Amino acid sequence: MIREFEKLTLNEIELLHKAPVLVSVLIAGADGKIDNKEISRAISLTEEKQKRGRSNLMGFYAEVSTDFEDKMKIIIQSLPSQVDARTSEISNLLTQLDPVLKKLSRQIAKEFYDSLREIASEIAQSSGGLLGMKTVGDEESLLIDLPMVKDPATY
Repeated sequence: MIREFEKLTLNEIELLHKAPVLVSVLIAGADGKIDNKEISRAISLTEEKQKRGRSNLMGFYAEVSTDFEDKMKIIIQSLPSQVDARTSEISNLLTQLDPVLKKLSRQIAKEFYDSLREIASEIAQSSGGLLGMKTVGDEESLLIDLPMVKDPATY
C-alpha cells in the first residue's frame, strides 16, 4: 500500500481501489454497450500501470489489477443497466473522490487523477468510435475528461 494511503479510512481506500474500475465501466458503457475491446483495454491498462518505473502508483495498480475483469463484472452487475442511471450513479461515486484526494499530497493526488483520465481516454479510443471513423464516440467524449472529479492541481 502507498504510505500516504495510511492516513485514509478503509472506505476511502476502497473508493480509490474502485475508481479505476468505475472509470472503466463509465466510459466503456457510455454508448450503451460494454464491448470486449473496452474490457480488454481496461485490463491491460491496469497491468501496464503496475509496471511503469516512474509511477508512485505502481504498487497500487498491482493491487487493483488483480482480478480486474472480475471486479468489473461485479461492478457492472451492481449498477443499473440503463445508461443514464448507470452514468449518474458512477458519476456520484467518483465525485466522492474529491475530499479523499485532498487528503493526499498534491503529487500523489495529481498522479492518481491523471491515471484515471488516461484510463478514460484509452478505453474511449479502444472501440474505434462510430464505424471506425472517429476514435472517440460522442457519448464518451462528454465523460472522457471526468468532469465529476476536480483536478487536484486546482486545490
